Amino acid sequence: QLQLVESGGGLVQPGGSLRLSCAASGFTLDYYAIGWFRQAPGKEREGVSCISHSDGSTYYADSVKGRFTISRDNAKNTVYLQINNLKPDDTAVYYCAAGPDYGLGYEPGEYDYWGQGTQVTVSS
Repeated sequence: QLQLVESGGGLVQPGGSLRLSCAASGFTLDYYAIGWFRQAPGKEREGVSCISHSDGSTYYADSVKGRFTISRDNAKNTVYLQINNLKPDDTAVYYCAAGPDYGLGYEPGEYDYWGQGTQVTVSS
């Protein structure tokens, strides 16, 4: 069974940090482009970061640039999203997704596999 599982979310104060993990089972993440998306209540799902399969290039939405870092650990078949200097506007369910490199970007329809999401809440 092909599956993505996110973890690492939680409740954190503004200015804090979290590292989200996206672990794959049933397939090898290294063969796919990976995107991180988030969805806040009442808002559309938005892409925040992605990493290519072919050359490891990374991309970030303007709203998170300088605070979020995406990375791969192929030995663990896991992709991470390090989030620093968290802000209340970062509160959302965070999802990872896997798809082909030609679909790399922030269009959800270009990704084939999705995790169930992990909640990030930023509040004092």
